[in-house]
Parts: sequence; structure tokens; C-alpha cells
Amino acid sequence: MVNEEQRAPVNPLANLDEETQRKIQELQMMEQSFQQLLMQKNAFSMEANETDFILEEVEKTSGEVSRIIGNQVIIKSTKEEIVEDMKKKKELIDLRMKSIDEQEKQFSEKIESIREEVMKKIQG
Repeated sequence: MVNEEQRAPVNPLANLDEETQRKIQELQMMEQSFQQLLMQKNAFSMEANETDFILEEVEKTSGEVSRIIGNQVIIKSTKEEIVEDMKKKKELIDLRMKSIDEQEKQFSEKIESIREEVMKKIQG
């Protein structure tokens, strides 16, 4: 015969007050948002690396330079135009990365604060 404990799923949060359960949910949502922020940061980092590579290669070039627009058109351009565009792009990426770094710091602090609050409630 199966006893009551084996039939009913055990919810470890059931014994916690509503405020603590709400804090745990908030913590989970913040951790998901934090993960999305880290994915954005990774994407910008890859874009920054690609931009640096393009700058290096264009700087080395002494011949004709072309740029791809979309995935179907190639346009002749000057080395100077491409270098200027890539430097502007790099500045924009750096600004975005700085903003993401600040958001990352704020998220980390908030997550740690909520985590400590929850642990105090759980441990009594």
C-alpha cells in the first residue's frame, strides 16, 4: 500500500511564508534576466572581436577595398571610410559593453541581496 507521502509531490516551498515564496520567484526571474544579459554581453564581445579583426586587416591593406552590404551586394569603398566606420562601430560597442557591465554589477548585487534574505528566512 502507498502512503500519503509517496503519492503527493513534495513542495519544499510549501512551508515558507508568502513573502519568502515571492522573493524566491523574484530571484528566479532576476537570474533568468541576468542570463539574458550575459548572452547579450557575449554577443557584443564577439562583435567587438570581429570589428577589431576587420580593423587590423583593413589597416594592413594597401589595395582596393570592398564592403558587403546585406548578403548580396559588394560596394567598392576606400580604406579610410571603412576604418572610420569600424572605429565608430567599435566606440558604440564599447559604450554598450560599459552599460552591460554596469547592469551586470547591479544585477549581481541585487541577486546576492535577495539570496541572502531568502536564506535567512529558510534557515530561520
